Amino acid sequence: MRRIARHIATALLIVPLGAPAQQTSAPPAAHDIVVKQLMTKALSDIPGKEVLAITVDYPPGGADPIHRHDAHAFVYVLEGSIVMGVKGGKEVTLKAGETFYEGPDDVHTVGRNASKTRPAKFLVVLVKNKGTDFFLPVK
Repeated sequence: MRRIARHIATALLIVPLGAPAQQTSAPPAAHDIVVKQLMTKALSDIPGKEVLAITVDYPPGGADPIHRHDAHAFVYVLEGSIVMGVKGGKEVTLKAGETFYEGPDDVHTVGRNASKTRPAKFLVVLVKNKGTDFFLPVK
């Protein structure tokens, strides 16, 4: 999966395309987030761009570190509820069936499971530069 895993915070587990989440070397701890790549597709009518689709599983109380994507990111909540926010914007709590958008210049300051007792899962579709990492840590 290119250099993706190298740039994602250690709290995240990356599951390669087509691999079930259970095929990790150790069982995930309560704070682990599982990111599963679903597909990547070059956009032939937009040179240099591709779409990446991933799912993210937050365990109860799970949260992302501050990061950005350098991409258009479209989020759709599949299960549970999550809290999302970007620098300069308001935090929003989303439940299953709701959406969120992050632009290429947004810094994702809040990304967490809204529940301490139930897991949450969401789909992210990113339109990004071909071959570049989708997750960029911010200090």
